[in-house]
Amino acid sequence: MTESIINLDSVNPIEFFGVNNGKLDLLKKKFPLLKILSRGTQLKLSGAQEEVNVAQEKITQIISYLERNGNLSEGYFEQILGDEEKIDNFKENNSNEILVFGPNGRNVRARTANQKRMVALGDKNDIVFAIGPAGTGKTYTAVALAVRALKNKAVRKIILTRPAVEAGENLGFLPGDLKEKIDPYLRPLYDALDDMIPADKLTYFMTNRVIEIAPLAYMRGRTLDNAFIILDEAQNATDLQMKMFLTRIGSSAKAIITGDLTQIDLPKNMKSGLVKATRILRNVDGIGYLELDEEDVVRHRLVKAIIKAYDAADAAVKEKEER
Repeated sequence: MTESIINLDSVNPIEFFGVNNGKLDLLKKKFPLLKILSRGTQLKLSGAQEEVNVAQEKITQIISYLERNGNLSEGYFEQILGDEEKIDNFKENNSNEILVFGPNGRNVRARTANQKRMVALGDKNDIVFAIGPAGTGKTYTAVALAVRALKNKAVRKIILTRPAVEAGENLGFLPGDLKEKIDPYLRPLYDALDDMIPADKLTYFMTNRVIEIAPLAYMRGRTLDNAFIILDEAQNATDLQMKMFLTRIGSSAKAIITGDLTQIDLPKNMKSGLVKATRILRNVDGIGYLELDEEDVVRHRLVKAIIKAYDAADAAVKEKEER
């Protein structure tokens, strides 16, 4: 007789056991010769060594899937308990480019051709520049890639940063502590994370600095390794800040730099570091470059029309100035 205790601390026990222990019953049905007991976040297996080993392997697969995706249907739970060929077929037929399974079964995926290109570039390169107007999903897709990497244990942490240019990176005059000062500038990053990670788990990650959100100025002097790093709103980083950020990246890290070159908020006497970086680094091996456009807009249908109208107006002004 062999006994084994499996901890389920890394997953939601309700997702593992199922409503009214429906999935647990499937597990017991699959292994009728084992005694299977659940106590809180632990599962105890008792029985013959060979049976326990097989059950442990299946349970490990289920836990790994839940760690990556957050939820698991009874149908796929049953498939995992079955043969490997069915599991592979299920994955192939149901992945459909899903990047992350968010709370309440929300599927986060690349929705446009350029967003899919961004995913491919992120898989192939350690640094990716994604340039495009508001609403094209560049930040959202970047965060999804970071969360996927964390869930797959490809990185140990996520670092999200932005230049707090509206406050001139001098936040002292704003009320509140540091978090209260910088949160308004980083809110879009929080919103993306809320769509991809359950609230309790996100709080845990933030508290334990597995996920870190900070202004770009606070990256100075650090070496960012074993991390997925996103520099958002990079058009508002100066040349020195951009160089500082790019030279912080460690040997086991990935970085995505997103920005919109039509929305540079720097003072007129300061040049955007994103413009220079994309010019001189575009053809460097290991660095990917992507331009998104109005066809990638996934916000309200009018946003695409608004972007086109502004582009037309800007082109008309430029043409008038050149005459």
